[in-house]
Amino acid sequence: MHVKIGVMAIQGDFREHKQMLQSLGVEVVEVRLPKHLEGLAGLIVPGGESTTIGMLAREYGLERAVRERVQEGSLALWGTCAGAIWLAKEIPQYPDQPRLGILDIAVERNAYGRQVDSFEEDLHIKGLDRPFHAFFIRAPVILRVGEGVEVLATHHDEIVLVRSGKVLAGTFHPELTHDSRIHQMFVGLALS
Repeated sequence: MHVKIGVMAIQGDFREHKQMLQSLGVEVVEVRLPKHLEGLAGLIVPGGESTTIGMLAREYGLERAVRERVQEGSLALWGTCAGAIWLAKEIPQYPDQPRLGILDIAVERNAYGRQVDSFEEDLHIKGLDRPFHAFFIRAPVILRVGEGVEVLATHHDEIVLVRSGKVLAGTFHPELTHDSRIHQMFVGLALS
């Protein structure tokens, strides 16, 4: 089955997501402008620097274009690490940070500390048959989920992966592994 997925390519580690999707036989589009959303079933917003992603997405017109497509149900959306922050309705420590704000979650940026505090952990993820080895790099934590947001994984009682309809948000970097199961899960969402 043919599917076309975009990876927001304005900042951050979009290349790794692109390579993972291509390994699954998915046609991948680098998204930098609203016109690049044409014909996409899904969009991944990668890790990087969340303030920069928010500012550039607003400047390039992607914020409004992505919000419209997600709200009309024609685009699945997945934010990883900084991408999850961009999706969040609330960022309590930075209430004025530019963001899409489409997912009813609150996030805390850099919740585990700086780059040197990065770590790896096996996660039990709802829907996967065996643990997923996850990389947490300057990772945020999901502090709160709203109604209709399903928690798919936690790490020491902290929420690290959620889903609401066709929107997925995770605080770790699945694109840095050789395990494509979460990317497969997202492709399935995009096709649904």
